[in-house]
Amino acid sequence: MTTLSAPQTAPRNVRWILLGVMLAMLLGMLDNMIIGTAMPTIVGELGGLEHLSWVVSAYTLATAASTPIWAKLGDLFGRKNNFLASIVIFLIGSGLAGAAQNMDQLIGFRVLQGIGAGGLAAGAFAIIGELIPPRERAKYMGMTASVMALATIGGPLVGGFVTDHAGWRWAFYLNLPLGLIALVWCYTTLHLTARRPNAKIDYLGAALLTVTISAIVLVTTWGGTQYAWDSPQVLTTIAVAALGLPAFIWSQTRAPEPIIPLSLFTNRNFVLTSVLSVVVGVAMFGAVSFLPLFQQTVQSASASNSGLLLLPMMVPIIVVSQIAGRVMSRTGRYKIFPILGGVLLTSGSILLATMDTGTSRLTSGIYMAMLGAGLGFLMQMTVLIAQNSVEMKNIGAASGTATLFRTLGGSFGVALFGALFNRQITNSMTGHGGHGGQLDPAKLGSLPTALRDAYLHGVASGMHSIFTWSAVLCAIGLVAALFLVEVPLRQAGPPAAAPAKEPEKAPAQ
Repeated sequence: MTTLSAPQTAPRNVRWILLGVMLAMLLGMLDNMIIGTAMPTIVGELGGLEHLSWVVSAYTLATAASTPIWAKLGDLFGRKNNFLASIVIFLIGSGLAGAAQNMDQLIGFRVLQGIGAGGLAAGAFAIIGELIPPRERAKYMGMTASVMALATIGGPLVGGFVTDHAGWRWAFYLNLPLGLIALVWCYTTLHLTARRPNAKIDYLGAALLTVTISAIVLVTTWGGTQYAWDSPQVLTTIAVAALGLPAFIWSQTRAPEPIIPLSLFTNRNFVLTSVLSVVVGVAMFGAVSFLPLFQQTVQSASASNSGLLLLPMMVPIIVVSQIAGRVMSRTGRYKIFPILGGVLLTSGSILLATMDTGTSRLTSGIYMAMLGAGLGFLMQMTVLIAQNSVEMKNIGAASGTATLFRTLGGSFGVALFGALFNRQITNSMTGHGGHGGQLDPAKLGSLPTALRDAYLHGVASGMHSIFTWSAVLCAIGLVAALFLVEVPLRQAGPPAAAPAKEPEKAPAQ
């Protein structure tokens, strides 16, 4: 295989090149946010209410399972063709989903979309790593944080507008012209190193990884919601995950080109950034999933523009990630940023845990901004440090693994927080004649005063439980950040991983 080193300098028009990459990445991130808003209309036309959750879960599951596989294929066969293929698959899935005639077809086509989206997420980070030298990389990775924030805020707005004015099918068809622009853009502007065409693919590892990740995501999706934690469905899925993980690890010790090289985990920084990636996923997806509910119920915020409710958290993500990237590019140092991120995430979670039925929107907005600033210091920095911990030939695997850990952290976080939240709601309402469960905020006004107050108190108590546990997990992330070994970044040169036992002798990068 061709030996790669870090680029000496970024291409002169690198921002122009990355605009096409970011457009493709935006499509993958935006899709779930748009479809969530369109779901009531989709169910109204296609029926199949019992399969509603699968429209979202199938996409998430396929994205998570395919991300590390796409990343490794990019390492083996070249990132440009790999990225273009993921765009094509995503567009085919989008077109078919828009033409779906029943819910089963829609779910199947969402799987195809999700497979393409996994390549978009993995490819974007790896392409940045191959195009741009380590010292400058953080400055451009701030673009991906902006894309993620834009998708979170703009997705519900775009989804609602398109569904109301053009129909739900255009929530999928909208991807086609934008995706074609990204496809042509990347085809004409990306010029990356080619790899040998006869590299060996780890089919066994890919199969075992897909089964294991699918089982993990299904456990966190089903447990306590569709099925009880002790139900045969959940217990069987747990067993599959428990058997699949060691089988996958065993397969990686025997494969000539493993999907996730186990040697990555002998590097101290890579292991610590993996922990940080999980923490970022827990904090981000937990906040995005539950804070709007608190705002809509307890604080009576309008649900019509739900994406705007997260502005106090998303704006700091964009601003802080850009500032941190520029400072890092000038100094070549980065350890302070994960530490600051851990401090702000933990502090923000502690403050959010203090919210009650009397907390004002201004107060909660300040707390959310603190959490967002912490995410801004960490979201892209974890990927950057992971890339800086490995050789250039494994930069795709490192990027994909970091992205996978963030996704799995988000799945675990939402499952854990959902269980805590529902328990608090049930406990609060049971003594007042209620039956627990989440209520449509619009229906709160029709409830008897005592029952409504009990529900609002339950929501506030649920937030307390969620963010108390979030603070504990974020504190673990802070400890991980403190033990990172900083390897100052040079303007150019091949990346070299710090030895696991003697990190102080690592070559500068």
